[in-house]
Amino acid sequence: MTEFSNEDLSVDDQMACWLEAMDHDLVPTRLHRVTEGGFPASARTLAWDGVRVSALTYPSVWVERTAKLIRRSDPEAYQVNLLLDGKAAIRQAGREARFGVGEFAFFTTSRPFHGWRSCGLRTRSVTLQISRTLLPLPARQVDQLAASPFDARHGMGAAFAHWLTDLTARADEFTPDDATTLTSVTVDLLAAVLAAPLDAEKTLTPESRRRALRLQVHRFIEQRLGDPALTPTTVGRAHHLSLRTLQQLFAEDDTSPAAWIRHRRLERCRRDLSNPHLGRRPIHTIATRWGFTDPAHFSRLFRTTYHMAPSDYRRHALPRE
Repeated sequence: MTEFSNEDLSVDDQMACWLEAMDHDLVPTRLHRVTEGGFPASARTLAWDGVRVSALTYPSVWVERTAKLIRRSDPEAYQVNLLLDGKAAIRQAGREARFGVGEFAFFTTSRPFHGWRSCGLRTRSVTLQISRTLLPLPARQVDQLAASPFDARHGMGAAFAHWLTDLTARADEFTPDDATTLTSVTVDLLAAVLAAPLDAEKTLTPESRRRALRLQVHRFIEQRLGDPALTPTTVGRAHHLSLRTLQQLFAEDDTSPAAWIRHRRLERCRRDLSNPHLGRRPIHTIATRWGFTDPAHFSRLFRTTYHMAPSDYRRHALPRE
């Protein structure tokens, strides 16, 4: 993981420094400031073979990648731009994608493009650059999606967007040994997103489809842990899966839907019990927050899992006053 910032440079040097960094990390482009003044920007990048994920912060800008710049340097890759703030547009191959928060655009580094981004000084985006050879989809079909916007709030697009933001947030936690797994998950999710508009789901391997579906189901559960009505049945219904199919999906990780939901709820409770800012919050309130409606049942589960009562865990976890 690498981090970069030009904010300690003079106003006159910020743009040139940022261009040099992006030329090296992503692809050569031309940038033009939309407003007067400096160009304070920063990047946090996680990179491994054929894949780069960058959390970027920079002001409003107009960007262009010309045929001349492509001849100078082209990694033969696809890019995904996920907006966390502001709005943007990109035009490539005769198509234009306008997108905002909760959306991302897909394009290729091997064709000219131009676009703009409108935002404040401290707004954020996440950019994925991935080698064309990694995607298990026909290149001719994928190229048809250049300058296409995708929904990052629902379905597989939401699971993919969540994965990208989580990668950049946890970039310093990964080691080189994780590269194979990170590649598999990233490729599976992106391929699942792109396959839908191409009607190309059948070209994906069964393993890729199942891994992508499992991540989507995990995200659905994670967002609803506080709902006491969350059960394997409701999870299956939301994803049009039979209970048997859902059980098989989780069995690949040596667990079950019910056990996974219980595990994630207990982990959230354990985290809150060790949070000094929640030290005065009643234990039963924490349990209720994460879907446990019976305090006695919660205490038994917690003791069985962590080998101590919730109150004892809190006492050991919190610093003594």
